[in-house]
Amino acid sequence: MANAGLRAYREVLRLVRRLPAETQPYYAKYARQNFVNYRDLAADDDLGALLRRAYTHSTWVLSKYSIDAGKVAVRLKDLTDGHAEM
Repeated sequence: MANAGLRAYREVLRLVRRLPAETQPYYAKYARQNFVNYRDLAADDDLGALLRRAYTHSTWVLSKYSIDAGKVAVRLKDLTDGHAEM
């Protein structure tokens, strides 16, 4: 999980910076807690599912704040799709 998980975490934090300033600390902490909970994950199938979950949750939060997730979450989507093809 090290490389793909770390890259996904980095992308999620980049997306958090697009949220309103008063919500950023909450979502940054939420993202960190979720990634820490799964840091020892070994199975590739589980990692793919977690990356898809990270993308789904990220796009939901972005749309909640009227941010076009289709434009800003491209790198996270690419990471998720790229892992699914492996």
